[in-house]
Amino acid sequence: MTKPTLILMLAVTLFCCSCIKETPPVTVDAASLKYFKALPAVMESPDNPLSPEKIDLGRMLYYEKRLSLAGDVACNTCHLLDKFGVDGEPTSTGHKGQKGNRNAPTVYNAAGHFVQFWDGRAKDVEAQAKGPILNPVEMAMPSEKKVVATLKAIPVYVKAFKAAFPRDKEPINYDNMAKAIGAFERRLVTPARWDKFLSGDQAAMTEVEKQGFNKFMETGCQTCHAGAFVGGAMFQKLGAVTPWPSTSDLGRQAVTKQDADRMMFKVPSLRNIDKTGPYYHDGSVATLEDAVKKMADFQLGKKLADPDVQAIVAWLKTLTGEVPADYIKPPELPKPGA
Repeated sequence: MTKPTLILMLAVTLFCCSCIKETPPVTVDAASLKYFKALPAVMESPDNPLSPEKIDLGRMLYYEKRLSLAGDVACNTCHLLDKFGVDGEPTSTGHKGQKGNRNAPTVYNAAGHFVQFWDGRAKDVEAQAKGPILNPVEMAMPSEKKVVATLKAIPVYVKAFKAAFPRDKEPINYDNMAKAIGAFERRLVTPARWDKFLSGDQAAMTEVEKQGFNKFMETGCQTCHAGAFVGGAMFQKLGAVTPWPSTSDLGRQAVTKQDADRMMFKVPSLRNIDKTGPYYHDGSVATLEDAVKKMADFQLGKKLADPDVQAIVAWLKTLTGEVPADYIKPPELPKPGA
């Protein structure tokens, strides 16, 4: 190789290297993070103090099918704890194969929400636990009296209720049943990589996930989906900007009878959203990508490009947490007559 040729090659190499610019790392504005909080370790209630005995009883009752008229439906039938608290169906199957009219939301982290049910008709998980058992489509028990009689006929439960509610003259009652189930649900918490990031671990999210969070904020999704539960803290009109195409379910208006509550629904938490489809109150949307597009369109009046949708979905997957396998392990339930 001649000397002029070598000099030319070095010059070209140096010129090309000088043209290469490193892509700056994706950063997340600290001000954006002020909208969010890490999950609590437990969701306490002053009205229902937790105790090991109450939680253990609640776990048994959560899996207990004898709380249904036909003995074939339990809380875990529609809210499967090993499947992120849902059954994966648009609407769940209850008594005698009947289908409900709303999608069963996850029970994980739900005790931290400001109300329960899509229409907010229950103030907390204890009040929520009372509903499905007496619902003719779900568990179909005819009365609270029937439920109490069923539990009193099982000696193991007589003993367990006494241990859980030692100050009560009649420990087995409908309210205490709901309190026990609620106590168990108050520890159904799923910490995720997002919580590590909020705690300062920058390596907990990839560049793409950080881009997705930034796009989530830029789009305005945090208006409704914020806080520790990334939602679950307010009602919002479905179709706030563009009318929602289906009005067969009017949402909270069915509870309050107020015109202002027409198409108002509780904003769902986005915790574990990647695992809890199908989506919306009626389970009508199959994929998370489609759900993100529809939310941007109908709620915010924005059309998201596919790359932006994919980035947001990448971030949403950082909200998928760890299911507490030991805590949710199905207990040994009393055998008939035991």
